[in-house]
Amino acid sequence: MSRGSFVFTPTALRALELEEDMLERYKYKRQMAYNQLNSYMLKKEARDREVLKSSTARPPAMCQDVVVQNALYTGDLEAMQQLFPRGSTANFIVEPQGGDMHWVARGEGLWSLTYEQELTTPLHITAGRGFADCLKLLLQRGANVDLAPGGTTALHESCANCQPECTKLLLSHGANANGVSEDGLMPLHVCTSPESLECAKYLLQYGAAINGRTFDEDNTPLHLAARNGLPDHSELYLRYGAAVDKPNKEGLTPLNAACSQPQEVQKLQRYFKVCQLLMAAGADVHTMDQDKHNPLHMACKNANPDIVDLLLANGACVNDMDYGGEAPMHNILKVVSYKVSHHPERIVRALLNHGSIRVWPGALPLVLKYCSESPRTIEVLLNAYSRLKVTDTWVESVSTEVFKEHKEFYESVFSLALTPRSLQHLARCRLRILLEGRVHKVVPKLHLPTFIQNYLLLEYRGYVH
Repeated sequence: MSRGSFVFTPTALRALELEEDMLERYKYKRQMAYNQLNSYMLKKEARDREVLKSSTARPPAMCQDVVVQNALYTGDLEAMQQLFPRGSTANFIVEPQGGDMHWVARGEGLWSLTYEQELTTPLHITAGRGFADCLKLLLQRGANVDLAPGGTTALHESCANCQPECTKLLLSHGANANGVSEDGLMPLHVCTSPESLECAKYLLQYGAAINGRTFDEDNTPLHLAARNGLPDHSELYLRYGAAVDKPNKEGLTPLNAACSQPQEVQKLQRYFKVCQLLMAAGADVHTMDQDKHNPLHMACKNANPDIVDLLLANGACVNDMDYGGEAPMHNILKVVSYKVSHHPERIVRALLNHGSIRVWPGALPLVLKYCSESPRTIEVLLNAYSRLKVTDTWVESVSTEVFKEHKEFYESVFSLALTPRSLQHLARCRLRILLEGRVHKVVPKLHLPTFIQNYLLLEYRGYVH
């Protein structure tokens, strides 16, 4: 509609003029913004082109050259100096030849059997094998220090393979000490062997997170050091402020983790030292996991007598029950038959001296059947009773082979079917009942002869009477 089709008041005309003026100003501002955006984009494209011209920023190429791969895998520094002269770049991905065969989908329902190729980089290869001179050359030639085509960085590789010199080199060239692999692990999480201690030290010096968590189980480095029985690592982490009682997803603290691991005889002392360090740092001996297993339950299950003694000395409760209604005594008796070399009798003795519940007398033949290979364990158990009802079932519970090997001991046991326990033993039982679980505290203070003290504390004699 034109302005002359009807009469406008002065006020209406003024309003129209103001509206036209505002519209013009809006168009002008919009044009200015558009020009500024165009100018910014042109400058950005120019900057991007300049960056791409540099060798370090160029996207890594794929290398299948066997000669290059041989030089990398053998650590041939002279060959690498020829392959990577000054001005060249070592920023590429290696696709090794061969590998395991696996089926690959090719589309439209077709599958083919193909070699599985695990992508890696020159840094991974040299760092994992400890070729420090080669690694240094590659870093000088602009290799990307945090490239992770296979899901882990070269720093993960050097730490997992315990190569401290390579670890230090990578960190000094800017490697991320807290880089996370596709499995949710930081480099400190892969320091899981005694030989990786120096790598762990370098990582912490370069700012590795002392309480960083793994993605799957929420473990800290201290959890993993405890789980692997690494006292030197544990001491190092505690010195850097590791949280001593932080639970993981399963409710395990580092102390629980140390006690829960199956332990070979030669590793018992390593795990004991870890537990010593943790408890000296204030670890709670009563912490339970999701199944209400506390450290004492776990130490008994894995038959580490030194850890059991340590836990009991620090106030662990001998009769706490887990969700299955089992006390620590149940756990040790279940494993006696295949933990004889761990001296399970020491654990049974310590538990009884601290007031542990005893086995129901009617179940003793079953215990005899599964624990007979450790006569000392049987001796300690039987000496906790003032009277025993020995029957033919007891005799049948001990195999012929075991009986022949420990004939004198089992003859003394089976003879109790015809004779009562000795007066000396009855006096011992009476005193132990009066002390009610305080035997381990009271008896050493009575100033009795050593022989009598040991007798009251269920020392082994090789027979029962």
